[in-house]
Amino acid sequence: MRRQTASTLLRVPVLTRGIRLGEVESVLLDAEEPRILGLEVRCGDGASRFLPFSTARRGAQGIEVDSPFMLLDSRELEFYSARGRPLASVPELADARIAPDGALVVPLSAQR
Repeated sequence: MRRQTASTLLRVPVLTRGIRLGEVESVLLDAEEPRILGLEVRCGDGASRFLPFSTARRGAQGIEVDSPFMLLDSRELEFYSARGRPLASVPELADARIAPDGALVVPLSAQR
């Protein structure tokens, strides 16, 4: 997800082998560090699930995962939501670039 900004992940489809599983509803950040923990994905069955950032990769059509089993159920989503914060609550990080490890890098021009 190089050269991507955090906000560009919103509303992006999540797929496995070309099959659409859902779309990104929210980007969940670490509570202390400017780092992406994972993505809240609204799936085709209407359920929201948690996708750990380390299991996602940006493809031509959206965010690709190796298996639908990478999407964790509501219990895990609640766990990470309670320990993290949504990107929407930290608007200054919306245009931060995403490092390969999920860290958010704010351009110097935006820090002034």
